[in-house]
Amino acid sequence: MPRYFIEVAYNGKNYAGFQVQQNANTIQSEIEKAFGVFFYQKLELTGSSRTDAGVHSLQNFYHVDTNLILERKHIYNLNAILPPDIVIKNIYNVAIDAHCRFLANYRSYEYFVYQTKNPFLKETAWHFPFSINMDALKEAANVIKSYSNFTTFSKKHTQVNNFNCHILHSQWVQEKDCLIYKVKANRFLRGMVKGLVGTMLQVGRENISVERFKEIIEAQNCNLANFTPPSHGLFLVEVNYPDGVLSNEIL
Repeated sequence: MPRYFIEVAYNGKNYAGFQVQQNANTIQSEIEKAFGVFFYQKLELTGSSRTDAGVHSLQNFYHVDTNLILERKHIYNLNAILPPDIVIKNIYNVAIDAHCRFLANYRSYEYFVYQTKNPFLKETAWHFPFSINMDALKEAANVIKSYSNFTTFSKKHTQVNNFNCHILHSQWVQEKDCLIYKVKANRFLRGMVKGLVGTMLQVGRENISVERFKEIIEAQNCNLANFTPPSHGLFLVEVNYPDGVLSNEIL
């Protein structure tokens, strides 16, 4: 049975998350519903990277095994059925053993913060109207690359075998009206990016020092992290796969 990767993007404001949940509206449930309406056939999707309620994505993936012959014109048909805040960007033929979650090289997230009131950013960035020591904030982001255990930044009751992540990139940048935290890693823990952002901003506000930030990481205690950043400022921007995995777009 052929396997397909389905590339999607979405505004997460109105959804309980990426993966299907009982008694909750999710990105996956909407896409499965669209396939069912158009093809009169129930498909069960497997997600590549879970995002929580309210989180957005510029690129995420599902995979599905089906004997349906998917064609490029079907992307238009499915998008016509989907709500306006979800889009299927592309569909790829992939190897039957290609798993959209486990095959990924890395994932990239960006968190958006704005300090001056702006009505056009209120749904996609966090209004944080405080002075920030940018040197301290950037130093904290650089410190993160020296660590591999991120227990401190994983929310409680997370079902994982370990809390190790390989951080490939960690940086704060100023772009136009937004202060953006950009982070890339082989994997992320539940709530990890928001926990990093919230705690680093305490460094930026000079409520804690960079040395204290290191101690918080090393304590491996999630009660010390700041998870207050709202979900609407967080974007999954890329799920990266080995060369060739996405080489066969449907025709």
